Amino acid sequence: MNENTKSNQQPAATAAPATAAPATAVTAATTAVRTVLVTGGTGKTGSRVAERLTALGHTARIGSRTAPVPFDWADDSTWDAALEGVDAAYLAYYPDLAFPGAVETVGAFARRAAKAGVGRLVLLSGRGEEAAQAAEAAVAEAGTGWTVVRCAWFDQNFSESFFLDPVLAGELALPTGVAVEPFVDVDDIADVAAAALTEDGHDGEVYELTGPRLLSFADVGPPPGGAPRRAIPVPGGAQDGGPPGEGHAQ
Repeated sequence: MNENTKSNQQPAATAAPATAAPATAVTAATTAVRTVLVTGGTGKTGSRVAERLTALGHTARIGSRTAPVPFDWADDSTWDAALEGVDAAYLAYYPDLAFPGAVETVGAFARRAAKAGVGRLVLLSGRGEEAAQAAEAAVAEAGTGWTVVRCAWFDQNFSESFFLDPVLAGELALPTGVAVEPFVDVDDIADVAAAALTEDGHDGEVYELTGPRLLSFADVGPPPGGAPRRAIPVPGGAQDGGPPGEGHAQ
């Protein structure tokens, strides 16, 4: 799920799919009311996906270890109860698709979901990641409907996640070199995911979402209060411009 490999390829002018553009989630006509398991349902994308599903009249079942029906990616004994009566599922793997064992776990869960009768899986994935693409293939081969939402780095990594403290301190040190990235807003991701979970016409699609322009980490903007931010390149960063480590999760 991380954007670990950055490139200088030009992004789409807006957050855009790799294949066909999906309808806007909050306005498009949806199918019958569904129960949707939202894994990572308290995370950056999952919480927003759940909000949109609820607004559309669907039931969002939050998949987390503290939910009324607990779900834990690392504990497959929690999977069956979480999947019971579910029509579709949003898969936001934690901690990240690049982590060892992630592909196997996601594939096992996707097969379990298909066996349970879940008709649609929507996987949150990352651009330019070999492990993420392997997870995409595992979901596609599980034996049920699927859609991939393949994303650039999240804007909200700087405001809701692991970069927030250094951003507020005014100094963010990363092994980025001169990397540029088409950062994407997670609200756009949630719109697309909610549409894929509830509308017809998205089966077998891979939607690649980016922001409207390429930005360096120094370009992202000043922290609250207007103090200047310094993004410091750290020697040893990926030569193709990609900072290693977690770019986005959930």
